[in-house]
Amino acid sequence: MSIAQISGLAAIADRADAFILDLWGVVHDGVEAYAGARDTLVALRAAGKQSLLLSNAPRRADALVEQLARMGIGRELYDHVLSSGEAVYLELRDRTDPFYAALGRNLYHMGPERDENVFLGLDYVSVDLEHADFILNTGPWDMEETVEDYAPAMQQALTRQLPMVCANPDLVVMRQGQPIVCAGALAERYVAMGGLVSMRGKPDPAIYAQALKILGVPAARVLAVGDALHTDVKGANGAGLAGAVFVTQGIHAKDLAIAPGEVPTQDNLDRLVAEHGDVPVAAIRSFLW
Repeated sequence: MSIAQISGLAAIADRADAFILDLWGVVHDGVEAYAGARDTLVALRAAGKQSLLLSNAPRRADALVEQLARMGIGRELYDHVLSSGEAVYLELRDRTDPFYAALGRNLYHMGPERDENVFLGLDYVSVDLEHADFILNTGPWDMEETVEDYAPAMQQALTRQLPMVCANPDLVVMRQGQPIVCAGALAERYVAMGGLVSMRGKPDPAIYAQALKILGVPAARVLAVGDALHTDVKGANGAGLAGAVFVTQGIHAKDLAIAPGEVPTQDNLDRLVAEHGDVPVAAIRSFLW
């Protein structure tokens, strides 16, 4: 199968009434908005398309709004925003899912202070690992850390059979061209060690159901845009959306043998998609109209 490469979203915009947009790797690189991102959001709005920013960020949606504003992406440029951190916050608050209903009230936060809004204001107490009922994993404290740095703590948690809540299913993101380990990589290791993990975020169908409810648009009239085949593309296909547009400049740029913003060869693109098995409706070098 040969994946169509388009120069801008305008080429397929007539297939959708709404777009679900990834953030990191599509709109920004963790520090700055990509060139053209703001103009593309403006163009989507001018074309009458709804936009929902859907991020596997381990923090609540209002924190993402503030971060985007600092990058020059104002709240007036998009319609809705939803994060995996927000989804976890709601699960911890409502406890309607049996996994969450069974959790105790003492949590061990495996993550930096900036992600504490995932549980602040709720009926939980942050404690050390020895006294915790479960782990709330929002990712490494420091961008230089690796999964191996957390193996001893996870082994200690495993001896107590502590369940883990993962607020970000991403394995890695690119920060200005450098790979940064995410909470999903820690959760993946914990599962491999025999631990029990619940995730909320892409590609989990539950977060797409929530996104579609917000949009009020049939799944078949929604396109996703993202840079990760295993989350953005897989999630869109699993949720029955019209499909996903694969942004090649993100985490797969090295796999495609390109610098961010370059166009991959057709052979490299088709090979990578075939290896993953998650097929986008098209590929685009960056988030452009």
